[in-house]
Amino acid sequence: MIYHQIRMSIRKDAPEAEVERGLETLRQLGRELDVVEFWAVGRDVGGEFHYGAMYALKDLDAYRTYLHAPLHRKVDEIGLPLVDNMVSMDLTDDEDPAIGDRIAQLHAERFAGDPALADLIDGLGSYQGSGTDRG
Repeated sequence: MIYHQIRMSIRKDAPEAEVERGLETLRQLGRELDVVEFWAVGRDVGGEFHYGAMYALKDLDAYRTYLHAPLHRKVDEIGLPLVDNMVSMDLTDDEDPAIGDRIAQLHAERFAGDPALADLIDGLGSYQGSGTDRG
């Protein structure tokens, strides 16, 4: 199982209605994507971030499907312009010592195939964690 999580702070000038739209789209991703085993979207407690989302994915194939889902790309299009800082992280019980490299490769493939997505990421104040090495 791979537990993919993002934590984000919102730009001070982000319209509240757009933030709510972005959060609802994150929830929609959890509800509608069959490869998501369970999910949570809500306020981030105990840190510098405002909101977070977590998606549990069975394996690398599910992770790939999640990353390349058109709805995931819609989440990026709506939400990333509202985000100031973001951290992406993965927790896994997979015993393969190369799992981190394989996850990084999935992210690199996604960015390589979508230059506009790379531009959205480059517009963030900061972005750390899984997916930050775009190959």
